[in-house]
Amino acid sequence: MRLAAIALALFGLVAGSMPAHAQGSDKPIKIMAPYAPGGNIDVTARIIADKLRDVLGVTVLVENKAGASGMIGSDIVARSAPDGTTLLVSANSLVAVPAIYGNAPYDWRTAFTPISHIQRVPAVLVVTPSSPIKTMADFVALGRDGKFAVADSGVGTTNHLAIELIGEATGSKYTIVHYKGSGAASLDVIAGQVTAQVDQLNAAIGHIKAGKLRAIAVSSDKRVPQLPDVPTMKESGVKGLENFTFSTFTGLFGPAKMPPEVVAKLNNAMVKVLKDPAVVQRFAELTAEAYPTTPQETAAMFDAEDKTVVPLIKKLGIKPE
Repeated sequence: MRLAAIALALFGLVAGSMPAHAQGSDKPIKIMAPYAPGGNIDVTARIIADKLRDVLGVTVLVENKAGASGMIGSDIVARSAPDGTTLLVSANSLVAVPAIYGNAPYDWRTAFTPISHIQRVPAVLVVTPSSPIKTMADFVALGRDGKFAVADSGVGTTNHLAIELIGEATGSKYTIVHYKGSGAASLDVIAGQVTAQVDQLNAAIGHIKAGKLRAIAVSSDKRVPQLPDVPTMKESGVKGLENFTFSTFTGLFGPAKMPPEVVAKLNNAMVKVLKDPAVVQRFAELTAEAYPTTPQETAAMFDAEDKTVVPLIKKLGIKPE
């Protein structure tokens, strides 16, 4: 009896020292979406949060903390306890933004623990339905003629880089208006305050389907089934865009130094979430492809982005405003 009591006491001490999710605690999980509501990151975070609640059996909340092109919200996660209760949904911009600002409060390579890739989605060029811009050729021609305002979701975001890449490929120059998230940018384009916007297709398709925005072209390799009449940028016939493709991919991260068992539990949960037919269908409706990866594969994707995007930023001399 005494040995049993000692064993139970020791077990209690060990269990008490284990991370919350290794024990199956019901402590809520907060997923940080470091941009304003309505954009790609926000939409993605809310889709996975809904299913993670079911898979993990805990409350999963999404918090938006916009500012500094995603660095404010990301830094909150980087400084959080590595117990799996504060997570980050981020995109390619996790790599690009620190390269632009130069004084980021964290080093993305060491500040975060990759958990899983979430989805990938092409960009789309949109205008108001009344706009005289009908084709990519129109868009590029206006860019070559002079000042032309195009909205994005922040300095260093994938939307911003897509505009820069189009300009670099075609010899056009655009006045880029940076917003704290693509949702706010879309509203100003709809209102006629800005001429055009480059956005992730999954964030813009609702406005496109509702007739509030007109899609000019998508940056995918092939036309997307949800918008079969919208050509790819490759199909535009514009010199420099013959092989142009671009996509935003998102991943789930935690703070650095998360225990391996916590990472494994969250990764296993994400595999279940991203293979759930309802989630696959939801992302497909938003023109995105849902697929999970291992933490190592997620890290490799962002490392590859570092090798391609950072040299581009240096070449173009992109700086914060």
